[in-house]
Amino acid sequence: METLLSPSALLTPLRGSKKPPPAAVSCKSTVSCSLKKQTPGGVAWRGDGDNGSWASFLHHGLAAAALSLALTLSPAPAPAVASEYDVLNDGPPADTYVVDDAGVLSRVTKSDVKRLARDLEARKNIRINFVTVRKLTSKADAFEYADQVLEKWYPTVEDGSNKGIVVLVTSQKEGAITGGPDFVKAVGDAILDAAVSENLPVLATDEKYNEAIYSTAQRLVAAIDGLPDPGGPAFQESKRESNYKSKQETEEKRGQFTLVVGGLLVIAFVVPMAQYYAYISKK
Repeated sequence: METLLSPSALLTPLRGSKKPPPAAVSCKSTVSCSLKKQTPGGVAWRGDGDNGSWASFLHHGLAAAALSLALTLSPAPAPAVASEYDVLNDGPPADTYVVDDAGVLSRVTKSDVKRLARDLEARKNIRINFVTVRKLTSKADAFEYADQVLEKWYPTVEDGSNKGIVVLVTSQKEGAITGGPDFVKAVGDAILDAAVSENLPVLATDEKYNEAIYSTAQRLVAAIDGLPDPGGPAFQESKRESNYKSKQETEEKRGQFTLVVGGLLVIAFVVPMAQYYAYISKK
């Protein structure tokens, strides 16, 4: 049903009247109704026939549309992305021994590494922290960043002497291990070099980040405990089949080819001559 506001709503109150008359609604037909109400001060909402109300409505509509368009086209705020700076500022993990800033480690790997590291610290008083980052922007390589983490987390020699830091950079497929004097002495240079050159980069290249971290933890703990080295990842070299024959195979094939060709030549010459000799003998 369409509602029409009568222009009489613009009339001012009658002289001498203290209160505006009550609103009166009259419906002359089932199609339209008119609302008559005098408002104090002579201001009222105009009906369909008022150009001013349409201009105001159009103005508000355009403003709302512009605001909506601006909200739609404006870029969404960028989500906070963790970086190597967050690792430095947050400090060493209190109980987990793992800072998975790159988000590549599973819950099982974190639990297993925590168990190994916590047991090692309880028995040997040597703590190893494991850090994964997606990429580095502040340092040239993982070794410089690992040293930076050690110095930031443990600023004094006394604090960092028995601490070790294992860093894995997923985008660069490389890792590094650093630590204080007591940690380096307990592990040994041979195992440190082997873990850095085998476990971390080789497995990271295949994106086996969980295995890279856990196998490195096992290797370091075994070295500190004086147990046999479990070794690095097993290499599975696939043998590529060559289309070229070896020298021995070539010689064998060549001998067989010569024999076959010789036999064919004998047949080609001897058989016609024998046939010709038999033909002459009959005559």
